[in-house]
Parts: sequence; C-alpha cells; structure tokens
Amino acid sequence: MQSVFHLAYHVTDLDAARHFYGDLLGCREGRSTETWVDFDFFGHQISLHLGTPFATTDTGKVAGNLVPMPHLGVVLPMADWKALASRLKAAGQAFVLDPHLRFEGEPGEQATMFFRDPAGNPIEVKGVSDFDRVFAR
Repeated sequence: MQSVFHLAYHVTDLDAARHFYGDLLGCREGRSTETWVDFDFFGHQISLHLGTPFATTDTGKVAGNLVPMPHLGVVLPMADWKALASRLKAAGQAFVLDPHLRFEGEPGEQATMFFRDPAGNPIEVKGVSDFDRVFAR
C-alpha cells in the first residue's frame, strides 16, 4: 500500500516558515489561510499552524548522540541528502547534529543531520544509498 504521510504542528511565524520550508528546504507550498500553510515535505504533507510549538528534549540516544525528541524526519536518496546538506551549510543553517555518516558498514548505514526550523521544531534528514536497506537489521 502506497500512501502519503500527514503531520500538522505549530510554528510561531508563517512568513519565517514559508522562507525556511519553501526557499531553504525547497518544499512546494500548498493551500493556506491566515493561520496555517501546507507544504509538500519531500512527498508528504505537513500543515504548519500558528501556535506554540511542542516541547522537545534532547533525550533520544542514537549512535552515542543525544537527539531532539520528538522530531520530524525524512529519508532521502544519498545524492539528494548531500545536495541539501550543502545548501543548508551554504545558507549558514545551524545544526543540532552536523551532517555525518553513522552506522558505517552496518546494515542500517545512513547519513544524518539534525536542525531546527525557525520555531524550534527539530527536523532530521537521513540519506541512504539503498532504500531496500532502510529497514535492514
């Protein structure tokens, strides 16, 4: 079964969100009103509503690093991940966890990076060379 994931969460400024998600991440804007805006987040729908963002803590321990929980994420082909990492670095984006490779040589080998949107919502972007190995153990 093929499907599109939908997630709705709060941001504090729709203009800042439009710049971040649209201009910086390259997500196509969808429908909107004065209080929310939809984006095509790499093939999935996110709805950003004005409000107080959810609380996060750096409590997720992965590969020896503490990562923000909860967080939104996406898995990209490695070439797309590298292009996005380069674009974010060139734009001066602050990272919670700098772009790097983890689980090297293991079945779950992946590139990853963590950063926050302007409202503080944490985002993880993973890169893989083989989508057939995303769920490998």
